[in-house]
Amino acid sequence: MTSQRACLPDGRLHFSHGPIDLVIHADGPANAVGSAHELAWQRFNSVLAELVDELEMIRRPLDAISTCPVQGVIARRMWSACYPFRDSYITPMAAVAGSVAQEIIGFYHRPGIVRAAVNNGGDIALHLSAGASYRIGVCTEIYAATDAAQRGSLRPDGQLHIGADTPVRGVATSGWRGRSFSLGIADSCTVLADTAAQADAAATVIANAVNVNDLRIKRLPACMVKDDSDLGDLLVTVDVPALESELVLHALHLGLEQAHRLQREGLIRDAVLACQGQVMHLGAEMVPDSPFLPVRNAAMAGAARSTGG
Repeated sequence: MTSQRACLPDGRLHFSHGPIDLVIHADGPANAVGSAHELAWQRFNSVLAELVDELEMIRRPLDAISTCPVQGVIARRMWSACYPFRDSYITPMAAVAGSVAQEIIGFYHRPGIVRAAVNNGGDIALHLSAGASYRIGVCTEIYAATDAAQRGSLRPDGQLHIGADTPVRGVATSGWRGRSFSLGIADSCTVLADTAAQADAAATVIANAVNVNDLRIKRLPACMVKDDSDLGDLLVTVDVPALESELVLHALHLGLEQAHRLQREGLIRDAVLACQGQVMHLGAEMVPDSPFLPVRNAAMAGAARSTGG
């Protein structure tokens, strides 16, 4: 298994190596962008092996560990991002995608690069020079969005406008429909934070909090769904039927309460939670000039995607 890279039709780069899949966008003079891409590619080639070397440790829960036991820069970033949530079951793997994206975006912090985005499966790290900004499109249903993308008709349900004058440099999405396991029933929880690693860990925790006890919800031990899951025998959500509106609202309120706590602690900047067509937005109450702008009257969910606007 070797790392691969390709140039996409729209000019973005695609780096892949095993489970790591990055889409990279950068603006600036061609020589500056080319140099940054080459440095990022050189670093990318060592990322997977570095993580595998410490896989046993980064799959361990943090509740019994008081000091960081790992050595790699990405593994330590994962550990640090998850440590504030050690009172509940969490392993550093909860921040792996955001931490990898954050590592690679560092190679675009160089003269000439106006802006850059590293998208690791919907967990995005940003670089913004003075005056630059990004619009991040967010889609409601991940499966519907995937189908629409394949047809070339993807249209986001909402947009996040992130400018250089804000501290936000990371966006991450978690939920039971995503590529990672969730203990809750959120279709998605999209989080804005100062870094991609912080956003990734917090999105996991908030999505877990969007939950109700209902026998119609199908849950299985994580190890039965994926035998090498770092969640062991914890019950993870594998199917959520249509639920009554009041149950969905109750679950979303629990998630919103968690988001409020994390915002007060300075761990996140904003969050948008969605479940079965209903949405709750932390910024609607807390941030009058919130970056979330609905494109149409729909819940916000699914995987975030840089639209390059």
